[in-house]
Amino acid sequence: MSLTKVTRNYQVTLPAEVRRTLGIKEGDCLEVKVEDGNIVTSKLERKRKRIKLGKNLR
Repeated sequence: MSLTKVTRNYQVTLPAEVRRTLGIKEGDCLEVKVEDGNIVTSKLERKRKRIKLGKNLR
């Protein structure tokens, strides 16, 4: 189990273990919902490819 803290701006940092497990990268979108009093999150898959300007496209 990983712990995180809510900041005064109501932000949380996802622990590295959670990011690795879900395959979360910078810029990814997450769905957050409450089920039975618990927070449940899942990674949303992008349907369009992201283009980074100034980077080599692969």
